[in-house]
Amino acid sequence: MILRPEPPLSATTLSASPLRQRFRPLWWLGIVYVLLGAITRLVLLGMAGSGVPHNPLYWAYAFGVGVGYDLVTFIYVAWPLVLFLWLMPQRAYVSRIGQWVLYGLGAVLLYWLMFVAVSELVFWNEFGTRFNFIAVDYLVYTTEVIGNIRESYPLGAWLGLLALAVLVVLVLSRKGLCVRDSGTRFLQRGKVVLTWLVLTVLISFAFKGTLKDRTDNVFVNELSGNGIYEFFAAFRSSHLDYSRFYTTLPEERAFRDVRALIKTPEATFVSDDPRDLTREIRHAGPEKHLNVVLISVESLSADFMKTFGDKRDITPNLDALVDQSLFFDNLYANGTRTVRGLEALSLSIPPTPGDSLVKAHNNENLFSVATVFNDRGYQSDFVYGGYGYFDNMNYYFNHNGYRAVDRNDIAKSDPIHHENVWGVADEDLYTLALHQMDNSYAEGKPFFLHVMTTSNHRPFTVPADRVPQKNGTREAAVAYTDWSIADFIKRARSKPYFDDTIFVITADHCSSSAGRTSVPINRYHIPLWIYAPKHIQPQRVHRLMSQIDIVPTVLGLLNFSYRSRFFGYDLFQLEPGRERAFPATYEKLGYLHGDILTVLEPQRRLEQMKPDFDTGDGTPVHPVDQSLVDQATAYYQVAAHMYKNQQLGRRKEDSTPVQPLLDTSQNPAEATPVSR
Repeated sequence: MILRPEPPLSATTLSASPLRQRFRPLWWLGIVYVLLGAITRLVLLGMAGSGVPHNPLYWAYAFGVGVGYDLVTFIYVAWPLVLFLWLMPQRAYVSRIGQWVLYGLGAVLLYWLMFVAVSELVFWNEFGTRFNFIAVDYLVYTTEVIGNIRESYPLGAWLGLLALAVLVVLVLSRKGLCVRDSGTRFLQRGKVVLTWLVLTVLISFAFKGTLKDRTDNVFVNELSGNGIYEFFAAFRSSHLDYSRFYTTLPEERAFRDVRALIKTPEATFVSDDPRDLTREIRHAGPEKHLNVVLISVESLSADFMKTFGDKRDITPNLDALVDQSLFFDNLYANGTRTVRGLEALSLSIPPTPGDSLVKAHNNENLFSVATVFNDRGYQSDFVYGGYGYFDNMNYYFNHNGYRAVDRNDIAKSDPIHHENVWGVADEDLYTLALHQMDNSYAEGKPFFLHVMTTSNHRPFTVPADRVPQKNGTREAAVAYTDWSIADFIKRARSKPYFDDTIFVITADHCSSSAGRTSVPINRYHIPLWIYAPKHIQPQRVHRLMSQIDIVPTVLGLLNFSYRSRFFGYDLFQLEPGRERAFPATYEKLGYLHGDILTVLEPQRRLEQMKPDFDTGDGTPVHPVDQSLVDQATAYYQVAAHMYKNQQLGRRKEDSTPVQPLLDTSQNPAEATPVSR
């Protein structure tokens, strides 16, 4: 298949308007792009599977509205060709060289569009959605993202097949790219470009990405969009000002409501200032300065476990640990990204729209969990198996009371059993963590470690001969996660500090965020173990719990009396019926209370539904329960306001000692197991 320039102009061609001749290639690009969009949408529909019911109305909506979004996006996509057709002088344009340059430009544009389409298929396979804020986020970390793709997919073969596809399309449609211009002038062509510019500006202001979201099925709404358009819409919304985009309450009322919502029996506000959330938390008896190891496991969904009904038996050690631990089976994550889990576990705060605070500006010296531990002489470390510059983790933790320890700190003498683009194998991460624990113990300091794993992440490659599952599969990664945690506890058991160490094991988020509703609640369900054989009595807790409640609950088990501005509860101090959780995306802010999920959305919209906790589907609530809307609004509005106005920072008076309710320091029962 060889491209050859078309024959000279025919009489029919010469009779056409010179401007139409010149800009005819735009028709070629538009038709090719709309067809490519339809093919992409068809493949994504197949990938959605049962997520989109077999309903012709859904299909008609997805493809009908989708064409509209493709045409709108075409206005942007076509700009390189528009500029070429405008700027290329008439004599040069109709020459043989001009023809080959046009073919080359068409090939480049087509290759790019096909590459984006394939990238969307990969993204959908991972996240169940078209390009969104996650795609924007990942562009910053090209090394990890490209490395992940290379290790997960046959990238070279795909790129070669794309080049072949481009060549085939060009050969079959080359007449649409023939140079034709029987005599146009620069200013004439400029009128077309000016019209294109006006159209671009009008569309930018008048057309919104949310116009498509009119059905009750999130998959259908996603299919109706356009990946390129969604990408740039997400880029524009990476910093969402809550007060500008979401429903609000009068500021004074919002703060007053939050003070009432976060008040618990063991807490006393330090002032009558309605905007000050600082409380003194008091527990009976002396504090237990036990070591704490908090493990946030990458993508550990509850539904991987046999405990929750999985039939594959890929978490035998974690399932066995359930009966040996204080185990919480009704816990919900804050978000769908690692940084949201880290934010919840380090700051105990509802998610703010847009960027996580881990990545936001002015995120230094915040009132963090490490603040409470450090005031008691602990060494607080964040330990990560990858390079901590990713997602701004090292900077964030180093500036908020932790010492960041990452892949760079692994001793050359320590063996690396396996590594991929995301980090070393979990067992090697735990070796690094044990070194930190050994060093703190040698210095006579109690330690608080927050360990973040990476192995349960695509490309799912793990050390050989550890698990029977096929390497490179999610099942192998989950089974290896299970094995490595058991191995870590086994190795820690031989240490002199084991008996006085509490192991807190949970997930940063679930493995998937896809669902038919805006916030599919089953995609936020994560497990929690609190394991310390000498200090914590096994018990299974069924109460609803938020990810932001984990650390306040652990601090309660330690009998810490301290000053707090955390939004989270010590679950064992909370009166029944007040439990809530904050499942959210980067722009949809969920509030789960009882059996009702309220979701706040940009443009001051909201949804309220009764979620199906097994499938993630939801039944709309009519009429809306306004009291729950107001609670959700107060929480999210105040959290966003406090960050924006730098009110989440650590204050000098936060270290003020808080006297316990009752001094029982001489009580010989102090070391008996905690039972809640």
